[in-house]
Amino acid sequence: MSDIKIKRRKKSKSVYAPTPKLSKEEIHTLAILVNNEPGVLARVIGLFSGRGYNIESLTVAEINNIEHLSRITIVCSGTPEVIEQIKLQLDRLIPVLEVSDLTIECEHVERELALIKVVCTGDKRIEALRCADIFRARVVDSTLESFVFEITGTTDKVDAFINLMSPLGLVDVSRTGIAAISRGKKAIGSF
Repeated sequence: MSDIKIKRRKKSKSVYAPTPKLSKEEIHTLAILVNNEPGVLARVIGLFSGRGYNIESLTVAEINNIEHLSRITIVCSGTPEVIEQIKLQLDRLIPVLEVSDLTIECEHVERELALIKVVCTGDKRIEALRCADIFRARVVDSTLESFVFEITGTTDKVDAFINLMSPLGLVDVSRTGIAAISRGKKAIGSF
């Protein structure tokens, strides 16, 4: 047997995924102004998937058809270092015109839309309508055995309504993801 000692290497810290003990994970809402051209969304999403970043919510739509601009709203999670890396790497993409971290740069409003299908009869049907009224959810479709409710609000409000509908016959949910905009004079891009 040899008396050679093997030196153990210390594990290096990853720039992309620091251990939770080093930094606490945060959730940030990013508003990204991009040129509306083919492949832009794929490039933005590719940045996230290629580096193992997680997307909690994603919405995208054209906001100016004359200048062909779209707005992508991404809710992502990570340590402060990871969030900073995400913003820097997004800003380097050619079709990206502006990246704004609404979570730290300004006060903002966030809303989500959900369509919720509930199949129920009798007392459960009455209870579903009563809960919808309390949450200001609208009935957008109704049959003798089912309702489709539309609810708009914060993610917490939508989650709470879904939780109430579960025991009443919830069968399907479709959510848009978060749309967010800054309050006051601050705006992303110019029109």
